[in-house]
Amino acid sequence: MSVVLARVDNRLIHGQVLEAWIPHVHADYIIVVNDAIARDPFRKQLMLGCVPDHLQVKICSLDELPALSQRHLERRHNLLLLFATPQDALNAYENGLEFSRLNLGNMHLAKGKRGISRTLAVDEKDTRILDRFAAMGVKVTAQCVPSDRAQCWDSTCHELGS
Repeated sequence: MSVVLARVDNRLIHGQVLEAWIPHVHADYIIVVNDAIARDPFRKQLMLGCVPDHLQVKICSLDELPALSQRHLERRHNLLLLFATPQDALNAYENGLEFSRLNLGNMHLAKGKRGISRTLAVDEKDTRILDRFAAMGVKVTAQCVPSDRAQCWDSTCHELGS
């Protein structure tokens, strides 16, 4: 099949993904792309422990992603990709993992970031990356859960709009 959802959410696997997005997009395989968690057996096990048995999950580094995703696409899995940051999503995309849409779920407010929605905060680097995705033809939308109205990234004003 294909990549059914590519999502940036710094929480990675959590309730909204498992209870709302998985059934909505009919994903049968989750790939978490995060170098830090891929290298940390304890954090990896914690994350894997919250996933129901009927779902398959792989936590991998950015370097492992191209070969892994190709195998699963060939096997006709419906992949849900989770990235902690827009930079991770861009790295994956530029290394050959194509997706036509990028969903923004949660990006914590931190020093140097400004809120653009109730759950999203961006800095200049994030803004440049989201603009770059838009320029490459990737539709960037913010949507916590499928029942929320999607807000589109507007690269002309670096904000979310309808």
